[in-house]
Amino acid sequence: MNALGPSSLDPLLPSPLEPVEDERFTRHGVRLLLKRDDLIHPDLPGNKWRKLAPNLAAAAGRPVLTFGGAYSNHLRATAAAGRLLGFPTTGVVRGEELAGRPLNPSLARCAADGMRLLFVDRATYRAKGDPDVLARLLREAAPDSVVVPEGGSNALAVRGCAELGRELRAQGADVAAVACGTGGTLAGLAAGLGADRRTVGVPVLKGGFLGGEIRGLQEAAFGGPAGDWRLDERFHFGGYARTAPALEAFAADFGVRHGLAIERIYVAKMLYGLVALAEEGAFPPGTALAAVITGRPDGPAPLGSGQPSAASR
Repeated sequence: MNALGPSSLDPLLPSPLEPVEDERFTRHGVRLLLKRDDLIHPDLPGNKWRKLAPNLAAAAGRPVLTFGGAYSNHLRATAAAGRLLGFPTTGVVRGEELAGRPLNPSLARCAADGMRLLFVDRATYRAKGDPDVLARLLREAAPDSVVVPEGGSNALAVRGCAELGRELRAQGADVAAVACGTGGTLAGLAAGLGADRRTVGVPVLKGGFLGGEIRGLQEAAFGGPAGDWRLDERFHFGGYARTAPALEAFAADFGVRHGLAIERIYVAKMLYGLVALAEEGAFPPGTALAAVITGRPDGPAPLGSGQPSAASR
């Protein structure tokens, strides 16, 4: 397999940076820009492309084993890449009870793209980093498989996401904002944007653990801290895949204002947080604020169900 890139899958890079007029920002002297990473590739949009591309290039056509939940877009993107580029894929899915049920639309798409699905109990899934557990999973898949972590976040992925920061720097962004699941996108984005510009991360999970994860990813990718970044933990709306009427109303309104359907699990929470931060005066007048649109609202799970959408990390 050739290195994953324009010659193989023809991504739209750099992704467009679109200015939008929104009085919630302009009245504070802030210019809002939407970084349309959702347009990079129809099957591998947004940070899924940026994380997977270097990992799959390193795999060089060998089988890939990776991990995700029942609605994981990471699994869907990996399966699609396997179909498009012709390498075998195995997805380890959290929840052994799912094995006896009809596949949901997300997992059905993975299977249709040729991914072998291994359903494991939650204790096994939590222990997936244990060498013995991983060895057993590899025996069930292909022993020569390259292992890509859940969400695709590792040192290779972080270095891939640094290109997002370099693009935004070249496009004139002063501050960049992104929703965070595993933290890999922010870790790379901040490094590429540089220490003289600011990166804001909006975690979609509660728990306060993500800062340590990001520092660890930057250590692995760059040998130490990189860029000027901060997290705002206030906008998770109860935790991963949780939503609320206020978030639903905000996302619907934003979509009407700007003609863009908003993915709820990640993107809506980030945009909601940016409106609140602008109102609080977090961005000086004259700031060019780039909001990274990491995915599309094409998930099979109904909003408010407590189930992850297809944008799942």
